[in-house]
Amino acid sequence: MACTVVVGGQWGDEGKGKITDILAEQADLVVRYQGGSNAGHTVVVGGEEFKLHLIPSGILHPDCTCLMAGGTVIDPLVLRDEIEGLKARGVSCDNLRVSYTAHVVMPYHKRIEELAEQARGRGGIGTTLRGIGPAYTDKAARMPRPVRFRDLTDAHRLRELITGQLEHKNIIIEHQYGQPPLTVDEVFQQVWPAAQEVSSYATDGHRLVQDSLRARKRIVFEGAQGTFLDLDCGTYPFVTSSHPVAGGACLGTGIGPTAIDEVIMVTKAYTTRVGAGVLPTEDEGDAGQLLRDHGHEYGTTTGRPRRCGWLDGVVARTAAMLNGATSIAVTKLDVLDSLATIPVCVGYEIDGVMLDIVPSWPEDLEKVKPVYEELAGWQQPLGDMRKWDQLPSQAQAYVERIAELAGVPVSIVSVGQGREQTMLLG
Repeated sequence: MACTVVVGGQWGDEGKGKITDILAEQADLVVRYQGGSNAGHTVVVGGEEFKLHLIPSGILHPDCTCLMAGGTVIDPLVLRDEIEGLKARGVSCDNLRVSYTAHVVMPYHKRIEELAEQARGRGGIGTTLRGIGPAYTDKAARMPRPVRFRDLTDAHRLRELITGQLEHKNIIIEHQYGQPPLTVDEVFQQVWPAAQEVSSYATDGHRLVQDSLRARKRIVFEGAQGTFLDLDCGTYPFVTSSHPVAGGACLGTGIGPTAIDEVIMVTKAYTTRVGAGVLPTEDEGDAGQLLRDHGHEYGTTTGRPRRCGWLDGVVARTAAMLNGATSIAVTKLDVLDSLATIPVCVGYEIDGVMLDIVPSWPEDLEKVKPVYEELAGWQQPLGDMRKWDQLPSQAQAYVERIAELAGVPVSIVSVGQGREQTMLLG
């Protein structure tokens, strides 16, 4: 491992946090390269569960520096609370850094997102209401000047930026949505106490990453969400506002693509999705509920029940291509323990034509009919198994079929939430 990207191969919630935590044991630097507090990465150590929303999943390894890069958007209130929560559990967070250039999610971003989603009614896109989209919108719009993380160190500058932003945001709040305007004082007073606590973590993130590359240190780039929530490559418009694909590691951190040595694509042994949008292999019956119950499929960030379905080989193949995946980490294999047979989608049929990659036009994807094959289940618990050779032949065959469909070898197999329930192959 020199420079590794960990990316979600589905619609998020694949278990990237666990895989990043495993890799962080041997890493010098872990970098979150995009997204914000809409992420929910869970790490379980010694039976103790840590739920992370902003902070990189390497934070439990004190010798590993953790950076939230310029491609992320930071809610200072969430960051403060997350740091305090970790410190209360004995995690110092002394190894945490936040890039100067990361944009800041402000109270007016969350307010506007809430009002916009309410106005959409049944046409809502299922946003987490964390202000992520509006913060990225301001980043792209550039004027009036948005707040970035280094601005949190200067009270006068922060108030000045809030004033400029509210001149525009209040027009939207009042005239588009008919709601009372926000005042500079109330926004400043919400943000400034948290800003004073978190601004000490500010650093030149570009310099930290580039210095680490030159020193040939071991770096893990951690993505949030998943491939098919990518703003360009995903099932638009039901996507996130950033680039979770492996190429997003370049955009969010300032590294060149040739710096990346490997891309580990994390894929559940089945498929889930939160919120609206197409999910071709969704099972809305008893089998889908079984996957939800056995997999504890409820959002780490929102608590919403996840939509569940069977493994989609077309999604795996397409995601492997989009990310340039060099290997796959298969997670939650143990969730399938009780099944006698397991359907796997091996292709799509649309208007009599067979497809082996996901169509880029969302309306076409809504028309596809999954083509399934049935694989034998193993009907025994996997959670105590620690080596590939211990797995029953049916479980091995299932993992091998995932690799065949994706066209990429499997390098990691997870059979439970704990660190120790992880097999490193090859």
